Amino acid sequence: MPTAYRGRFAPTPSGPLHAGSLLSAVASYLDARHHGGEWLVRIEDIDPPRCPAGSADTILRQLDAFGLQRDGELRYQSQRHAAYAEALEQLKASGIAYPCDCSRKQWREHAIYPGWCRERAEPPEGEHAWRLDVRAAERFGGTRAIAGWQDRLQGAVQLDLATLGDVVLKRRDGLWAYQLAVVVDDAEQGITDVVRGLDLLDNSPWQRLLQAALDLPMPRLTHLPLITADNGQKLSKQNLAPALPEDANASRALLHHTLTLLGQAPPPELATASPAEQLAHATPRWSLAAVGTAPSLSAATAPMGRTAEGS
Repeated sequence: MPTAYRGRFAPTPSGPLHAGSLLSAVASYLDARHHGGEWLVRIEDIDPPRCPAGSADTILRQLDAFGLQRDGELRYQSQRHAAYAEALEQLKASGIAYPCDCSRKQWREHAIYPGWCRERAEPPEGEHAWRLDVRAAERFGGTRAIAGWQDRLQGAVQLDLATLGDVVLKRRDGLWAYQLAVVVDDAEQGITDVVRGLDLLDNSPWQRLLQAALDLPMPRLTHLPLITADNGQKLSKQNLAPALPEDANASRALLHHTLTLLGQAPPPELATASPAEQLAHATPRWSLAAVGTAPSLSAATAPMGRTAEGS
């Protein structure tokens, strides 16, 4: 019998994890464990130019250092090309994926891609991308049904697919795009719940449309506040956020601080406890409501300790 709850953490190995990544990892882990479910890890390495050698191994060591033990097999998206190709063929046959050879330079004056290639009868010669025609939402309950859902933390969400535009499914350089890959893998792995950062909220309508078009289940969605730096920007690898430690001793204070940011109020004396002890204490007490719906959380006081670079 499949588990009633199956969650996942799916980092892109474009660099080591940072405090923002840790918030999502810890929240998704605790939500799964609190509900007696499984927690899977998937490495989303479908964009090799963005994934330096060794980054995935660094991420796995960081997760181990924080006591975040995964269930099941470790999945690498770079090994999943055939599954994505099959899904794209299904979308083509349904008439909701179309070829596009427009460059970003051509439509740079538009906020979103204007859909110039929607009515193409045949793929163009040479390099071209494949896009999802968001007008297809009308065939699956209407745009409001696809782009509206009850988020477990944010409450009722309603976005407008027309303002998001026709997302790329396969890039013109032949690489698979995130939106298609994540939907195919979530379905195959039986993911029931997705707990992730608020920065991915507006990706959800595209993913829900793809799930409807491919006749796949729609996981429950939970979008967490983002951690911001002193300047108000989201912590990210692009903003050179400090890397998480890879040592369990160095991770203790930061894990305690992360639980505090998540509203879980861990006892002060647990700040020096092992990650396993802290997670064991937090799991039965996990409260999603305590996280709150603030769009961001400040990392100004985060005790970063040693980073992976030793700084």
